[in-house]
Amino acid sequence: MIEKIFAAAVLVVCLVLMVRLLVRARSRQRFDAALRHAAFSIRRRAYLIYHWRSARRSAERLAEETIRRARESGSWEGNVYRPKSFKGPRKPH
Repeated sequence: MIEKIFAAAVLVVCLVLMVRLLVRARSRQRFDAALRHAAFSIRRRAYLIYHWRSARRSAERLAEETIRRARESGSWEGNVYRPKSFKGPRKPH
């Protein structure tokens, strides 16, 4: 099974390279750009899929920590948060 998959992948690569050789220079540049774009897109999607859970977990942890600090470090007056270390304006006029 693995041999057939590997053989198919090699065949696809050979066909792509042969098509690349048969086209004119301008078309080859566009073809290469399209291949680079496709490779970048596949790599980016694989990275996002791989790191999706860890990024979500760290975002949840950061949000919970921020909420906890806001509850503990200051006071709420209605919907306005006043930190304990609140300082007035530096240059009162």
